[in-house]
Amino acid sequence: MTHLAPFREPAGFSRRLALTGLSFAPQAAALVAVVLGAIASPAHAADEHPISFQRDVMAVISKAGCNFGACHANTTGKGGMKLSLRGEDPAFDHRALARELQGRRINLIEPEQSLLLLKATSQVAHQGGLRFGKESEEFDILRRWIAAGAPGPKSDKAPQLQRLEVTPRELVVVAPSREVQIQVTAHFEDGSTRDVQSLAIYELTDRLVDVSHDGLVTAKSNCETTIVVRYLQQQVPVRLAFIPQQTSFAFQRPAEQNYIDKHLWNRLAQLELQPSPEADEATQLRRLYLDMIGLLPTADEARSYLADSAVDKWPRKVDELLARPEFAEHWTLKWADLLRTEEKVLDSRGVDAFYTWMRDGIAADKPLDQFVSEMITAEGSTYEVPAANFYRANRDPLTRGETAARLFLGVRLQCARCHNHPFDRWTQDDYYNWSSIFARIDYEIIDNNRKDKLDKNEFTGEQKVLVKDKGEVKNARTGKDAVPQFLGASKLEIESSADRLEPLAQWLTSKENKQFAAAQANFVWYHLMGRGLVHPIDDFRLTNPASHPQLLEELATSLVAHQYQMKPLIREIVMSQAYKTSALPSAGNERDETNYARAVVKRLSAEQLLDAQLQVLGVAGKFQGYPDGTRAGQLRGVERERRRLTGGDRFLRTFGKPARLLACECERSSETTLKQALVLIGDADLDQHLTRDDGRIAKLAASDTPWQTAVEELYWTALTRNPTPDELARAKQILDDTGSQREMLTDLAWALLNSKEFVFRH
Repeated sequence: MTHLAPFREPAGFSRRLALTGLSFAPQAAALVAVVLGAIASPAHAADEHPISFQRDVMAVISKAGCNFGACHANTTGKGGMKLSLRGEDPAFDHRALARELQGRRINLIEPEQSLLLLKATSQVAHQGGLRFGKESEEFDILRRWIAAGAPGPKSDKAPQLQRLEVTPRELVVVAPSREVQIQVTAHFEDGSTRDVQSLAIYELTDRLVDVSHDGLVTAKSNCETTIVVRYLQQQVPVRLAFIPQQTSFAFQRPAEQNYIDKHLWNRLAQLELQPSPEADEATQLRRLYLDMIGLLPTADEARSYLADSAVDKWPRKVDELLARPEFAEHWTLKWADLLRTEEKVLDSRGVDAFYTWMRDGIAADKPLDQFVSEMITAEGSTYEVPAANFYRANRDPLTRGETAARLFLGVRLQCARCHNHPFDRWTQDDYYNWSSIFARIDYEIIDNNRKDKLDKNEFTGEQKVLVKDKGEVKNARTGKDAVPQFLGASKLEIESSADRLEPLAQWLTSKENKQFAAAQANFVWYHLMGRGLVHPIDDFRLTNPASHPQLLEELATSLVAHQYQMKPLIREIVMSQAYKTSALPSAGNERDETNYARAVVKRLSAEQLLDAQLQVLGVAGKFQGYPDGTRAGQLRGVERERRRLTGGDRFLRTFGKPARLLACECERSSETTLKQALVLIGDADLDQHLTRDDGRIAKLAASDTPWQTAVEELYWTALTRNPTPDELARAKQILDDTGSQREMLTDLAWALLNSKEFVFRH
């Protein structure tokens, strides 16, 4: 029961009361004082801060989970009440809590009997169940707020949150310890601080740990994890590693070739993880060829390299591959995926123009800042100005804004189209302000002979990209024109009719814009090391921190120092000792997936796998709309001609070649499927390639080549190594059983093409 302090009539109180024509007994007057917030319960001393709706009530609502998407922040709300997602609109939430339904959710006379509190404490039926207890801090804050008259954000004079201090930010915990207490302090704009450990939200990014109401993290096993600590609109990631106790562990530091090794070895030493030893030279060479040019080394190239005893043979090989035309083709393929280089929207002529522009730029090592700037500022015919196809593929301001943010800054903005981003700092206003920069792009359709007259997304014919001096984007939240603003930066200070794209290109690729350099460095790292330092590579955010932030910063700095040229950065990465690490696990690093303790094993891409098959079998590929002999890695688009697909086209689709409908690395699939296994085992085209009279097998069988030499040639071509004695013995057994060298070589080639050693990059 609440005990009321003795009521002392304020000066002039009776006179003012008389003006209303009302009179109150002392007890009733005390109740009026409660509603007005004039007195407090003795249970809460005078040193308590006044309750603030934005600072306290909103924190409680978030802590209880009421304003999450699964609860009252659902699109249609829950149980007749709707709140803004994660408290992004305090005024809206105040109306819902205190004003809707004639204020029936709160009880100003008896705060403890407020429906808001009765439901949250499960004293009455509540679909959301128990959110907090009657003795909790959350209950007390809401009770005091209601007792004070349930003031809203307009009358809130509490200082604004400036930053959130969280400790520890990063920690390695050695067994037997399995617990970490997170401390959270809020810093406000007036210089005051407050312990908000009990009001902060602790969000798990996986199920490897548990976290208590007050931030006590308990690991279930050895693991690495990130906890996202959130209070109001601030969020901070906490990286924790729980490792076993190894009393006899002594880190054996491998050689360091450059700063990359230093950062990786330091982290592994901290985690008491020993990296796998260096891979053998044949494996290193195969990996380098696949990563650099998308092809296997030929048997002669492999044998020549391994026979070379010069100490500089690795850097010489790196430079040789960087200069080959296949390098440009292989890396153009990566950009062609992201830039949606496909025939339905660009048409085949536009695809050819865009692809050639990309390939020539990569071959010449065109700086990435120039590469991106040319696309951002492009206008004119998409045939004559190939970079303008960037806008031909992205046909509205919102799509352009999302694509530019994802590809050039590594930021996923799409969630902010409908509401403030739940996992990042971007607001709905940020989204529309950024998109408005792209609002003045228009098109002149010179010709459009679409084959499917009902498909408005198909274009066949020349178009011109135009930049107008008018055109805005409506902010969906306000209904007003958005104000052009760089993402996370200042508003555009230009004349209303001025070009917005040139300033955008300058800001985006400026050396001061560290996000651009970091995103591009991470893109290169991912394609060479198998996993981004920020992963996925288009998901840079505070709550998805880089595994090695200092390394990423140094890679980005190196990219800028080399004038944004990609080849020097690639050279640095493949020259590191870490790049040469074996994919085979060593004791203790079997479960590591994020620290590069061993090389990442990944299935060859669709194009790599098909080209490797054809290379081993010595036959040319066939693809619709391309000359015979065109490699899969040289294909410019997706569907050159709409007719029956060739076997090669079907193979590429089966193994994950994207349709290029999304500007996202995620569209290309590297997953293994049952259909893929069936294609490798019994595809009619593969069988035809194996038995062709003009293929490698027929030529080896028809020549005077001894069986052992022929077998060795197949192994060198497919696996970049000699067969082992056991493998030679099995081949000899097949030869003895069949009595046919060609049949033996055919069976052997089929087995090699189905082996994990062939199908995976390792």
